[in-house]
Amino acid sequence: MTALRPSRRALLLSAPVFLAAGCARAEARELTVYKTPWCGCCSGWVTHMRRAGFNAKVVELEDLAPIRAKYGIRFEQASCHTGVSGGYALEGHVPPADVLRLLRERPKAKALLVPGMPMGSPGMENPQGRREPFEVLLLLPDGSTRVFARHA
Repeated sequence: MTALRPSRRALLLSAPVFLAAGCARAEARELTVYKTPWCGCCSGWVTHMRRAGFNAKVVELEDLAPIRAKYGIRFEQASCHTGVSGGYALEGHVPPADVLRLLRERPKAKALLVPGMPMGSPGMENPQGRREPFEVLLLLPDGSTRVFARHA
């Protein structure tokens, strides 16, 4: 019976660690999406993100410039919506798998960017199934970018 006490005690002492890890994981799946009221493709992207397990809260604003400025996203890097998850901005139609990778790897960066609105990206599907290749860029703290992922 005494042999069980240390194991039981160890379990009780480690419970807060496991609970904290679970909370951190759940927190990383929170997503706030800032979009304009008149954009429909943003809702398509939100649907993709929810299917990937994100708890998406949508905030409609008439001007997204202040949100983008906060994360250092320049005009030429912009798209139609800006998401925020795990301390990173997500500009445009970033595939959910890339966001999950970002949150798993946690690089020193400000954002993932998909400038413009590439045909066939999440939320930009079309009935003909046309797709154009696009890159997901990682916005680094100094404002430079590097390719994070390529999609065909």
